[in-house]
Amino acid sequence: MSNLSLVRIVDDNADFRESESFVLRVEGFNVVTYASAIEFLEKDDPRIPGCVVLDVRMPGMSGLELKEAMDERSIGLPVIIITGHGDMDMAVQAFRQGASDFLTKADEPTKLFAAVRKAIAKDAEARLRTEGEETARTRWASLTQREREVAVRVANGLLNKQIAFELGISEHTVKIHRASAMRKLHTSSPAEFIRTLDAAGALQEQPAES
Repeated sequence: MSNLSLVRIVDDNADFRESESFVLRVEGFNVVTYASAIEFLEKDDPRIPGCVVLDVRMPGMSGLELKEAMDERSIGLPVIIITGHGDMDMAVQAFRQGASDFLTKADEPTKLFAAVRKAIAKDAEARLRTEGEETARTRWASLTQREREVAVRVANGLLNKQIAFELGISEHTVKIHRASAMRKLHTSSPAEFIRTLDAAGALQEQPAES
């Protein structure tokens, strides 16, 4: 668990907010509380990693409605739905909306701790993947058009002589562009090269032939 991760508790019940934030802090989590969905949307910074522990039944905007609003705003924080009146239909709806877990307020704190740890790990993995994709796209953008044409064909398994024939250039020139592309993409193996192109979205949008 990252020390920078933050658990957001969104619940209109002040006693619950206080008790849950206390046990989570004792367990070593960083916690902030919000009394309503609107307060969360107005004040929270989704750039801070972590998760949301979200009450279903709240006046005004409900927990499931807040989850929808988060999706519309591309707030990808994992959500743990928690309620004092849980039922199977509500749990199914919560999972359909992408909730990480569904708990009741009667559950033991250990279940909450486990759900929070899982959600924080899920968020960390998603942020790492996004960061990797952004880095790959930035590196891909640094390639020349010819380097991109060569790189995509290399990733598709073509030999240097085949690439040279398709592009109407010498095999030696293909080798130069290939080496330059690998250097700019910070890759040292064919597998890493292909993964980087895939992360950059380059394999979905192949450059036109010359």
